[in-house]
Amino acid sequence: MILCLDVGNTTIHGGVYQQGELVTQFRKMSRQHFSADEAGLFFKSVLRENGVDPGSIQGISVCSVVPAVNHSLRGACQKYLATEPFFLKPGVKTGLKIKYRNPVEVGADRIANAIGAIHRFPDRNIIVIDFGTATTFCAISKDRDYLGGIIVPGVRISMEALERETAQLPAVEITEATQVIGKSTVESIQSGLYHGQVGMVRELIRGITREAFSDDPPVVIGTGGFSRLFENARLFETVVPTLVLDGLRIAYELNHTTL
Repeated sequence: MILCLDVGNTTIHGGVYQQGELVTQFRKMSRQHFSADEAGLFFKSVLRENGVDPGSIQGISVCSVVPAVNHSLRGACQKYLATEPFFLKPGVKTGLKIKYRNPVEVGADRIANAIGAIHRFPDRNIIVIDFGTATTFCAISKDRDYLGGIIVPGVRISMEALERETAQLPAVEITEATQVIGKSTVESIQSGLYHGQVGMVRELIRGITREAFSDDPPVVIGTGGFSRLFENARLFETVVPTLVLDGLRIAYELNHTTL
């Protein structure tokens, strides 16, 4: 079994694969600092609660955008799961040709998404939109060129900024707004968060397609914690919430050919 860990700014999203199939997944709120013992005990406990024997974990694949926790994560995997984790980082095999001016700048989570996408839709131009703490766009050509992308504030960051920087606007539940015109302050904020994100995403998809894929329209994939929120907005062909985990599993196997 392979344990895959997507360590983000808000959550740690984990999943366990057996013979290429995702058998269980879990989420944990992430923090900037935690000890190896805290992480290790959590992993052992959550695996057992989901019917997975921690001793059956043969490999661990990690992408992290929180460098401060990487040392503790490595220690947790070594001490509690008796496994040296594989970190998705520059220099490892990905199957992609990175076209960033400085390839080191591309976040590991974005690379994992791209790996998952090209294996799900081979020989297609692809746009991946990840609705997480930030909303990120990745453009990948049918030739597996990672062309670049876009990073904008995510829906939760936008809501928290309104609450923090204004005197009278409250925090609200992030939900699908069925009407554009809100009839209360809460509804107005919810509409702005939802329809503002939809309009932005739709326009950026058009811009990426015009710049990179005008001769062969791309398949658009939604993923990330808030992707289901926008499922009815007709922004993408498919929603794959586990895309980053799929990419982590594939990356691990690309770099461990004996499996």
